[in-house]
Amino acid sequence: MGEYFSGIGKIGYEGKSSTNSLAFKYYNPDEVIGGKTMKEQLRFALSWWHTLGGDGTDMFGIGTADKAWGKADSAERAKAKVDAAFELMNKLGIDYYCFHDRDLSPDYGTLKETNAQLDEVVNYLEKRQKEEGKKLLWGTSNCFSHPRFMHGAGTSPCADVFAYAAAQIKKAVEATVRLGGNGYVFWGGREGYETLLNTNMGLELDNMARLMKMTVEYARSIGFKGDFYIEPKPKEPTKHQYDFDVATVLGFLRGYGLEKDFKMNIEANHATLAMHTFQHELRLARDCGVFGSIDANQGDTLLGWDTDQFPTNIYDAAFCMYEVIKAGGFTNGGLNFDSKARRGSFKPCDIFHSYIAGMDTFALGLRIAAQLIADGRIDKFIEERYSSWSTGIGADIVSGKASMAELEKYALEKGEVLCSLESGRQEKLEAIVNNIMFNL
Repeated sequence: MGEYFSGIGKIGYEGKSSTNSLAFKYYNPDEVIGGKTMKEQLRFALSWWHTLGGDGTDMFGIGTADKAWGKADSAERAKAKVDAAFELMNKLGIDYYCFHDRDLSPDYGTLKETNAQLDEVVNYLEKRQKEEGKKLLWGTSNCFSHPRFMHGAGTSPCADVFAYAAAQIKKAVEATVRLGGNGYVFWGGREGYETLLNTNMGLELDNMARLMKMTVEYARSIGFKGDFYIEPKPKEPTKHQYDFDVATVLGFLRGYGLEKDFKMNIEANHATLAMHTFQHELRLARDCGVFGSIDANQGDTLLGWDTDQFPTNIYDAAFCMYEVIKAGGFTNGGLNFDSKARRGSFKPCDIFHSYIAGMDTFALGLRIAAQLIADGRIDKFIEERYSSWSTGIGADIVSGKASMAELEKYALEKGEVLCSLESGRQEKLEAIVNNIMFNL
């Protein structure tokens, strides 16, 4: 078995003063932060699709990178991808990976043949996992690329398509279980609509819930012990996705009695497309008890689509890891790089540069988040700002003791309340963040 990335050795930690582009500046896997090593805190995962299959093709042009891995035959290429992936993971020090079924093995025309070919790749993955000590973070099914899913999968107006999607998901769940996956993700794909003129929204939402319930029941019946995730996405490819953001997904889950079965797999780029901050989506998931896993890629705020860039925004990474630490850290989830090198970055070494940049960004974000929490000034400010809810009338409201009539009586006696308000001190708090981030 030859090298796919010859000339590139194992990427080591050299510290922030290093100018070596093939070395970590901030990611020191054995460094202990918050009682865990960086490796344990961050749980980095390699994504199969963009890393091993994404060749730079976009809506305006054909591919720029060679992702054939030296194989013309699709079945041979599928196994070559496995070898290339494990070489990448070993050299980068990444323990986990994640996949779409069709990224492991493509569609072969019939479901029977497609399943048989997928089994071959899963067999090979199982063998390589044992050899290399790697783990599957989560699996999922690509029910959006093939023309049969042009109108959706679980929300398709065609019952035959729904049945096909169920069969495909069944196989993907089986592969996830065989490979010891910690999670299974539902991607929105094309689960949405372009116009209500041709859409039965109520039936589509009911059917999506039916598919999720069937998947949960089947997965548990074959021994799946991990988490189920939904990845909120506001748009693209459909104009209106049913999984718009965390709040929308929570409403869907609670409406169909699925809230105990699912957590969120939150992507930074999707948050910004929904006109939220990354931290907002993470905080909502944390406060509602559905924080699960993270797609780490960022977007370009000047572009209105999902650009899936490797993360380099230190503020976003710091506030992300602040929420992760506050949530108690990952359990079955992790930080997966659903990211791709830019179309103009087409050399094999650019894959390493991309991962190093992303891993260093979140390592630095972890360090900053831990310092923000240890510093305590932000937590103390928030506690003091909301202190009126722990005593007096505030405590009575929270406990349910106060009635509307009692609140009216209190307000009449109290008079004007402006004197009770304090400054929000936003600028002061932002300065504290900068002070800690840059050690000034």
